[in-house]
Amino acid sequence: MTTDNTTPSYVLRYFDLIGLAETSRMLLTAAKVEWTEEHPEWPQEKPNQPFGHLPVLVEKNGADDGSDFILSESGSIERYLARTFKFVPTDLKEIARQEQLRDQQLDIILAFFIQLRMVDEAKKERRGEFDVLLDKIVEIHTTILRNNGDCGHLFGKELSYADMSAYAFYKLFVMYAVEFDADIRSFVKDKITPEILNLIRTVESDPLLEEHVVKKGSFVTHILPE
Repeated sequence: MTTDNTTPSYVLRYFDLIGLAETSRMLLTAAKVEWTEEHPEWPQEKPNQPFGHLPVLVEKNGADDGSDFILSESGSIERYLARTFKFVPTDLKEIARQEQLRDQQLDIILAFFIQLRMVDEAKKERRGEFDVLLDKIVEIHTTILRNNGDCGHLFGKELSYADMSAYAFYKLFVMYAVEFDADIRSFVKDKITPEILNLIRTVESDPLLEEHVVKKGSFVTHILPE
């Protein structure tokens, strides 16, 4: 991660909830850049967004002509910030390894919310698909962490995009999705392995994210036995 005197300021537009903006919040905080968050009136501000939804990132005077650079889609925003502030390596294959995890996590998040809208057998089938996907990503995360020496990082020995994305993924289910499914918190908590818990602790204790944890609260305390 690196910044200098030419680093622009940013505005992140999203709802006042964890949702799909948590990783972007963490990236901006860890980058130590000037940024603010806006919570647009919804749906009044919907037509004013590039694709009619949130999150949206505004990089002040970031375009080549000096105008604001505006970017939509959570994945595109995260990738742009991760590359800009060097929370991913320079090697394209290594970048792809991190980004594939984020894409799989999004598939699981979408699978969860899709099944909420279904009923009866269709809901049961979709919920089963979600359970399988969740088990698979837990297995993959755990294996990668073990192979990396169980140091609390998925890749390397420093805070990365993949670390923050995984942290935000589990946080969404334990601290936000419970508003839609009262049982999901305990369901996901029971699947968090010691290796994943170590990742969550490591990310949360990183000095680069101290401001984020102070503002948003500790995730670790929601995982530990009551």
